[in-house]
Amino acid sequence: MKYTEIMVRYGELSTKGKNRKDFIKQLGKNVRAVLTNYGEVEVKAQRDRLHVDLNGQDDKPVIESLKQVFGIENFYPSIKIAKTMDAIKDTALQMVKEQYSAGKTFKINTRRQDKSFEYHTDQINNMLGDYILENVDGIKVDVKNPDIEIRVEVRMNGAYLSSEKIKGAGGLPVGTGGRASMMLSGGIDSPVAAYMAMKRGVKIDMIHFYSPPYTSEQALAKAKQLTSVLAKYSGGIQFIAVPFTEIQETIKEKVPEGYLMTIQRRMMMRLAAEITKNRHCTGIFNGEALGQVASQTLESMMAINDVTSMPVLRPLISMDKTDIIEISKDINTFDLSVLPFEDCCTIFTPPAPKTRPDLEKSRKFEQYIDVDGLMQRSMAGMQIFDIKPDEDYMNVNADVFAELL
Repeated sequence: MKYTEIMVRYGELSTKGKNRKDFIKQLGKNVRAVLTNYGEVEVKAQRDRLHVDLNGQDDKPVIESLKQVFGIENFYPSIKIAKTMDAIKDTALQMVKEQYSAGKTFKINTRRQDKSFEYHTDQINNMLGDYILENVDGIKVDVKNPDIEIRVEVRMNGAYLSSEKIKGAGGLPVGTGGRASMMLSGGIDSPVAAYMAMKRGVKIDMIHFYSPPYTSEQALAKAKQLTSVLAKYSGGIQFIAVPFTEIQETIKEKVPEGYLMTIQRRMMMRLAAEITKNRHCTGIFNGEALGQVASQTLESMMAINDVTSMPVLRPLISMDKTDIIEISKDINTFDLSVLPFEDCCTIFTPPAPKTRPDLEKSRKFEQYIDVDGLMQRSMAGMQIFDIKPDEDYMNVNADVFAELL
């Protein structure tokens, strides 16, 4: 069956009271951004639900895109037909026959917006129910837990029928929870943390540190590709590439080996905080999980957080690695994350990093380097890219990646 419209039901945002209008407006904007490649599609965000008019566009790719938009609880692909009982009966019967197998039950659920229509809601339910019982052998009615539910809406401009309920991504529309930066590495954790931030409505700017020639162009492209996968949830993300080579080389030369990692992370946090402030964002997210690696102990986090008063948010802080991996697979970032390209977090790693760095020593060793000068030169070299959903930033075919793995 070729659908003509998709009716979207709102999720958690339906409880937002006076702010509901702003949440719905943002969701409409996000849906338009995600569907921007489908020029025929028209999005209408209304108070009770959102309508996507397909206008001849194939419904399958639009449905797949809508599944990933935060703020959508579920949605119903629908077909618009003439507002006559004969047309409604024929279409409802066709929908049931496409889904029916022995033992299945059904229900008719009608809403009548057009009060001038000749039949009221209960009459439509009864007429359609009788028609289906007469024309589908063995089918039974179950009004509480039906296997097939035919939804009928009689509107002013026609009748709309749907029978398929598709689960959405839930959460809140990206952009309703403020704006923050995400410290994105090329690993498994930070893309999952970004996903979880966006699910709570936060608009994310990605900050990625790279250190050529120690890190390759492929590593940078991999981070952009991860951002492109995540952009499906928001319609687009700005990616900020920050050069970090001079900083790492200077720290390696002047800081005691055990504190190389701590001072590097302090510099990353300083830069992230400065970039975040300059872009009028109000927080920093990262992918740290407590105890996972040497830099993710409470003592280490305290030493790193010391450089900023800005909120540093860690959605994965208490999660097990296995749970993080499962989410990364669900959101299609895992296969990219495990590609073997070095990122700057893995170069110059000392054999025995301090897992419980002393805060005063961290401050002391940081004085061995020109913090302000290094930050200034790094920020002068940063580049900003507009990343679109599902773009190919790797420019390397799948066979090459398969060989690498």
